[in-house]
Amino acid sequence: MTTPLVLRPIEDDDVPLVLRLNERNVDLLAPMDRQRLGQLVAWARRADVIDVDGAAAGFVITFGPGTGYDSPNYQWFSDLYGAHFHYLDRIVLDDRFRRLGLGTAVYDQLEREAAPAGRLALEVNIEPPNPASLAFHAGRGYVEVGRLGQPGKTVALLAKDLTPPLARSGDSPA
Repeated sequence: MTTPLVLRPIEDDDVPLVLRLNERNVDLLAPMDRQRLGQLVAWARRADVIDVDGAAAGFVITFGPGTGYDSPNYQWFSDLYGAHFHYLDRIVLDDRFRRLGLGTAVYDQLEREAAPAGRLALEVNIEPPNPASLAFHAGRGYVEVGRLGQPGKTVALLAKDLTPPLARSGDSPA
């Protein structure tokens, strides 16, 4: 990707775009109205517009540990990992900005920021299926650590270990 990407906080003027993009993808996300977006922004570690050369290309929302976020998926990861994760709740790109490497660039930044916590966690639909997202995450090293849901709406819970290999092995430097 050669286009500069900036993650900037969602502002009032961005709300219609964020809600429109969420609604276009609601079958893969949770519904969200203006009030719910306000709640998410209040709890979020990051609630950003993905800005490319001044154009809003999409949005991303992440949470750190210990928030009041009421998502069962977030709570599942919180129970499993305690304070040792960041949670990627949703990332949505406008169709005009797909296949430009923006997702990869955003993930690179989010993974760097989550590294001190040890991992980035998220979920991907397996019913209804989202094979492109599953393939993208597998290619980045995310592994399934659980599943939640019921027939018709099931998610794979994925996590990527971001701790350095030395820290994982328990070896101490010589």
